[in-house]
Formats: sequence, C-alpha cells, structure tokens
Amino acid sequence: MTAPLTCEVRDGVAQVRLDRPEKRNGLTLELLDALVDTAHRLADDPALRAVVIAGNGPSFCAGLDFASVLADPDGIDRAFAPLEGLETNTFQEAAWAWRRLPVPVVAVVHGHCLGGGLQLALGADFRFTTPDARWSVLEGRWGLIPDMTGIRSLAEQVGKDLAKRLVMTSAWFSGADAARWGLATEAVVDPWAAATDLVGDLLTRSPDALAAAKELFERAWGTSPEETFALEREAQARLLRLPNTRRAQEAALRGALPAYRPRGT
Repeated sequence: MTAPLTCEVRDGVAQVRLDRPEKRNGLTLELLDALVDTAHRLADDPALRAVVIAGNGPSFCAGLDFASVLADPDGIDRAFAPLEGLETNTFQEAAWAWRRLPVPVVAVVHGHCLGGGLQLALGADFRFTTPDARWSVLEGRWGLIPDMTGIRSLAEQVGKDLAKRLVMTSAWFSGADAARWGLATEAVVDPWAAATDLVGDLLTRSPDALAAAKELFERAWGTSPEETFALEREAQARLLRLPNTRRAQEAALRGALPAYRPRGT
C-alpha cells in the first residue's frame, strides 16, 4: 500500500502533499497519523525554513473518509484519546501541529476544501486558493460539529457570528468567498505560484525572527495587553542576542541578502 502522504524537503522548504488523489485526499486514520508524525518530525529540524501543504490530484482535501474511518471503531477510540503530553487528540493534532512548527506554513487549496480539509488548511499560517475551489464546514451535514480545532480556528479568522453561520448551515462557498471573508489569504488562479512567491520572500527574513513572530501570535492572541507586551519584551530580548539577528542587520546595512544559519546558531 502506498503512503497517503509525501514529504520532500529541499533547500529548507518542506513540500507536504496529501496523496490519495483517487479519494480527493479524504482523511483516513492512517493519513491523520501521517500528518501528525510528519509535523512532529519537521518540528525537530532546525534547518527547516518553511512548509507548503497541498493535495495531489483534483482536490486539496474533501474531508474525512467516513467509510474508511467508521470501519475501524478501535482506531476511532484511539484517535479520540488525548495524545501524551498534549492537549489535543489525533484528529485535532493533525491540524494544530502545523501551528506548533517554528516556521511559516502555507496551504495551497484547489478543488474541494471540506470539513477536516478546511480545518487542516486553517492550521496553516497562510492559505492561497483558486477562486473556484469549493469550501464548506461540512460536518453539520453528518449531524456533527468540526472537531479538528475548527471552532477555534474559524472564530479567529472570521469572527464568532460568521463562524457560527458556517458551522450551523454547512453552506458551500467558493475560494473567492473564502478570501473575501478572511478564511483564505488570497484567491488566485495559480495558488502554488503565489505560495512559492511568499515562501521566497520569507526566506529572506531571519528564521529566528519568523519563529518568534509566529510563537508570539499563537501565545498572545486573545490575551490581555499586559500579557502581550510581556511576551513581546521576552521575544525581543531573546532575538537581540541571536547570531541571525546580527546577520540580518549587517546585511541590511550593506544592502545585501543575508546568509542565515539554522535557528539559534
């Protein structure tokens, strides 16, 4: 049996591709495990600079493959159990683990982006979608709610009222709508090219600064101003002592591109 996911790291950028094209990359328990394992493995790579998540075939991800998952009750029980040392279970960690990565994560969306696939996309920092992609918080059609961190992610992106509407109605909407509402970063004809351009820009920035910015947004979002300011001070004091910060400053003074080293070195 072929693996349901591929991951190739080249020049510090990981390309992660869901690889069940014949099933529109529907999420099986095996694929959920692969997403979690891949994210955790990438988190341990200090030379990693960015991640792009995409789907092979006609769709990004059509959500949970119910026929496959429901055929394995024991596997469902295991996937619902909290993971050791984390506040998430396997379903949740498959989407949330990408937020834990200390590098920018970009999702490239085309075709279907439904249910768990939409929640996976929201686990990325940025989302580029084709205007005609079909999006939906589809769980309501099955009598369920989004349980792969979607409640939190949706409300962060679009506000509570629209998040409620999308969850409660399971309405279909386009990639253009997703961008207009703030669920997607941008709707473009070639989302892969847009993602590549953004990653190229991000690679000119200090990997330590990018990691600090991402962590700060994750930790400070929704906290009090006092907590946010304290986290800012802590992050900036740490950055000021790091070699990559000095490399960025020296390159800026020369008008040159900096030659960064792995985070913390």
